[in-house]
Order: sequence, then C-alpha cells, then structure tokens
Amino acid sequence: MLSRLLLLLLSLAVLNGCSSMKPEQFADSTPRFVLEEYFQGRSRAYGLVEDRFGTIRRQFTVDITGSWDGQVLTLVEDFHWNDGEQEQRIWHLTRRDEHQWEGRTADAIGTAVGKQYGNAFNLRYDFNLKLDGGRTRVHFDDWMFLMPDGVVLNRAAMSKFGIHLATVTIAFRKDAGPGVIQGGAAAAE
Repeated sequence: MLSRLLLLLLSLAVLNGCSSMKPEQFADSTPRFVLEEYFQGRSRAYGLVEDRFGTIRRQFTVDITGSWDGQVLTLVEDFHWNDGEQEQRIWHLTRRDEHQWEGRTADAIGTAVGKQYGNAFNLRYDFNLKLDGGRTRVHFDDWMFLMPDGVVLNRAAMSKFGIHLATVTIAFRKDAGPGVIQGGAAAAE
C-alpha cells in the first residue's frame, strides 16, 4: 500500500515537471504582448471550464475595463456565467521591471507572480474558489498568448495538491469602439 502511494506521488511529480513551460522560452516570439497596452480600455473574453475528464462544466463571457496609471494595471472583470451567475473580479497588476509583474485580487491568496516575455504572459497564484456553497484553495498556472491578429488566447490549469482539477480556456478580443465589441456584439453596460 505504501509503495503504491509513493509510486503515485512520484508519477505525479514527474508528470508535473514534464509540463512546465518557462515564459523565457517565448522571448523571441511576436507580436510582443504589452499587457498595459492590450488591456487599456475595453475588451471582451469568451471562456469555458473543462474538468480533468474533458467535460465542459461551465461557459462564460467577461467584459473587461482596463486602466494603466504608469505602474499598476487595473482590470475590472464582469463575468456572465451560462447558468445566470454574475460576478465581478478586480485585478491590480503591478509592473516590477521589464518582465516581472505582481498581482492582487480579493479572492487570491497572497500575491500572484507574473512574467512576460515575447508574446507570452504567465501568472501563477493560489485562489479561494467558490465551490459547492463554500470555498476551496486551488492553484492556477495561467498562460496568455497574443496572436498576430490581436486575439489573446488564455489557458489556465487549475490544481489542488499538485493534482490537475480543470482547465479554463479563454479568448480575448479588443473593443472596436464605444459600446461595440469587434464582430458587432454590443458590450454589456
């Protein structure tokens, strides 16, 4: 029994180590993702939550308003879930140097650590996730990639105790003008 447990833990550690990308790998990738420029103003995202078995559990849209004061990027995110739930999350992302960021939001535990290189941004943090009427601590390994046409693709792995729980996939696009998101859909006010 003990040997099976040790084998399982070793296997999880090996699998976890094999999947580790480093933001520095994308240093020469273009277009360069400048967070404070991309998220300045309004954008909209479309996403889904997929459990570890590949089942889509939830879908959502999120309207984002970003402002940059020269050091802190503030993102006001208004989530609209397919089950009718609505929630707001406000992120404060502080640029520490050319590549390093720190982030805070109400449900994050401690400080999120971010790195930006080339077209990639990685943010890692622990989060108090609403689940079954309560809250549980999970870890997010969140990756964003700026694509050549201005779309940002985001894939976040959610885990607990090193065990993969879910993947959140999101596509962002910039606002095309006052009250209108590219593609003609009106922004939620």
